[in-house]
Amino acid sequence: MKTVKYAAVALLLTTVSSAFAAQAVNPADAQNLHKIGVVSATGATTLDGLEARLAAKAEAAGAKAYSITSANNNNKLSGTAVIYN
Repeated sequence: MKTVKYAAVALLLTTVSSAFAAQAVNPADAQNLHKIGVVSATGATTLDGLEARLAAKAEAAGAKAYSITSANNNNKLSGTAVIYN
């Protein structure tokens, strides 16, 4: 029974937190948005990790959306994203 309760709480928290997270958009969709800045991230070991770091920085900057504009690999991944409101 406790497992079911914990699973329900985890699902609820995931749903609530994702409702406020910055969303990735493609460049075509970004043309309709207001650019508010650029964020960068370094030190990721996977592309998913890099995207997660950029998404977290976009959200921390108050962005509703972001579009990744670069990704580089020099033993550790780094990249940039334009953020939108």
